[in-house]
Amino acid sequence: MIFAVLQNGARPGRYTLTDSEHGHVWGTCPTVDGLFGNPRRGTYELFDWVPERVELPHWLGSRVWLVPTDDSLDPWLLEDAESARQFPDSLVLTGLDDYHGPPEAYTGPIRVHNGHEWLGSCREFVRIVPDGQAAPPLVLRNLVPSERLRAALNKGTRRALDLGEAVLEIRDDHGVPLAEHVLWPKISTWHGSDLVDLELVAASFTLVPEYARPLWERWFTGPPAAEGAWAGLDTRRRAAWLDLVRERGCRHPDRDRPPGHTYVLDGRHVTDEPGLYLALGEAVNGPGGYFGGCLDALADCLRGNFGYTSPATLLWNDASTARAHLSQGLIPEGRPWDLFTATLEVLAEGGMHVTPA
Repeated sequence: MIFAVLQNGARPGRYTLTDSEHGHVWGTCPTVDGLFGNPRRGTYELFDWVPERVELPHWLGSRVWLVPTDDSLDPWLLEDAESARQFPDSLVLTGLDDYHGPPEAYTGPIRVHNGHEWLGSCREFVRIVPDGQAAPPLVLRNLVPSERLRAALNKGTRRALDLGEAVLEIRDDHGVPLAEHVLWPKISTWHGSDLVDLELVAASFTLVPEYARPLWERWFTGPPAAEGAWAGLDTRRRAAWLDLVRERGCRHPDRDRPPGHTYVLDGRHVTDEPGLYLALGEAVNGPGGYFGGCLDALADCLRGNFGYTSPATLLWNDASTARAHLSQGLIPEGRPWDLFTATLEVLAEGGMHVTPA
């Protein structure tokens, strides 16, 4: 089904709010304000910072690990990390703290790496936890409310306006599911009658980063028509593209090809981890195709239901590019790790014979 286009260019059913438990629809709308933004970020100031490269880029990586020099303590993760400020003797990092955070009461020496190289070390650090400021509301514009939602609005009690667990389903311009977000929304305000502007407070909702907005706009028109549409993106945006590929691919598994098929991987742009999985996905399932977003997910895809049946052959063109960029990584603790070789091993275990070219 192709939706009619409204005057503002949006589709009337692009967003659907659905009750998770019972499956009934609260309403559909063409536009949601507050979906994109800048998530609250944790901040670390690292004192007596000693860099291991001359100049740090602003964006340090999707996954940056802070590793205590005390081997008895575990490292912890800072996602989507940025170098906010650098002073003569300290560095300020911001990022999305993982739920572990630093070891209890530890503020001592750490080393920092991004999974590919060591960035530097410090004598001690201070962690500034993000404030508890409420996330901005989601506003569902021109919502067509269901009878259930109209009844809840008419009742207007705190209990009636608490929608419990709900899913915001997002479709592309052809009506095909693209992504979804699980929410625990409470209605704060609303305006209108036939069409309603519904404001929701959803404490558990994580904003889609603003830098990903152009990629979402591209995917709203449908999946790419040709392979390699992601090739010109930097690693940060490739990861956001991969998120969309994963979301869509897991909702629309491709029909498995018969055993003995030969797949061709264009390896010219496999210069980082997201590029690896994007190229694998397109080799197996065509433009915008999904075939894993990490080694565990790749192993799952090799078991079937994602366009592949064992045994098969993968002709990996320009494999030397991936070998050069992915064979000298670091595990969280900082020991060397070869993602390229690990990928070949997973493929082999799943019945995919790889022929480098």
